[in-house]
Amino acid sequence: MLLFVKYYSPKQLQTTVVVWVILFLSISLKAQFAPPAGLEGTTAIKADSSVFVAWASHCVVERGFVNINETSLGYASFGTDSLAAGNSDNAVVSLGDGGNAILTFKTPIVNGSGADFAVFENSFLDDFLELAFVEVSSNGFHFIRFESTSNTQTDDQVETFDLLDATKINNLAGKYRGGYGTPFDLEELKDAPELDVNNIRAIRIIDVVGNIYEHATYDSYENPINDPWPTPFESSGFDLDAVGVIHDKEHTAIEKYTKIEYSIGPNPFSDFLKINNLEEGTEINIFGLNSKQLFNLKVDKDGSVLIMENNLPKGLLLLQIIADGNSITRKILHN
Repeated sequence: MLLFVKYYSPKQLQTTVVVWVILFLSISLKAQFAPPAGLEGTTAIKADSSVFVAWASHCVVERGFVNINETSLGYASFGTDSLAAGNSDNAVVSLGDGGNAILTFKTPIVNGSGADFAVFENSFLDDFLELAFVEVSSNGFHFIRFESTSNTQTDDQVETFDLLDATKINNLAGKYRGGYGTPFDLEELKDAPELDVNNIRAIRIIDVVGNIYEHATYDSYENPINDPWPTPFESSGFDLDAVGVIHDKEHTAIEKYTKIEYSIGPNPFSDFLKINNLEEGTEINIFGLNSKQLFNLKVDKDGSVLIMENNLPKGLLLLQIIADGNSITRKILHN
């Protein structure tokens, strides 16, 4: 047997390594995600699964256009807001191009083990998929979006009745056919500022405008998201069926969800803000509504903290208190 050995110069070796690294990264960036419902490795959750302990109790929809390029056609009009409340039953409200829905819950959602809630759309096929972003809020007005990925090709527009491959999509609602929810795990957002993942009170669903040219919407990696477009019907855009809750405060008895009662005042304040009942190691943050951090303090002993006005801007601010892995956020007004 003859053994041939090829020798590389240091420069050739360096070039070869770089090529392999680029190839590896390219493959990784195009990694496949979970397949459609019913296939091995899917994350789809059936609507009648016993994991659901509650459903959204209220929904308010802000409709988008039937066709964002032809606004004269008006807004999507299929279904009513209330159809997205309650359990998944394929009765939907259509959001239209770029439309959104805010859903609220009788009991706040918490960060349990694995997925914490799932969003249902009404697609009749595993590969005819209309997609939406998912955002959560613990105070009802500041929302944090889940990181999303769309590896669908962007060379050609996916047209009205064209199909998508679910394995190229991650963390976008509508990944699965009707009757199966797309799950979301709050653990992914545990470090997001101004968000208490153990006190989620609202979820916002925002239709992805599938047009990859004039009105493109992008995933977290700046990829245009390509999905069936236009859908110039009264049922345009994402068709929201329901949001099912897997972990909430009523059904998830975990000690870390116990709330500490803080005394915060005066509110509104002018010269100072006092916070009582603090424990050593508690972290205090103040943010502007643009998420910019304006103040940070770590408490070095039990008791109270007096925050002087200093350079805090006038207007509505967000006060965040973090203690023992639990976080609360309160609105404060600086006059």
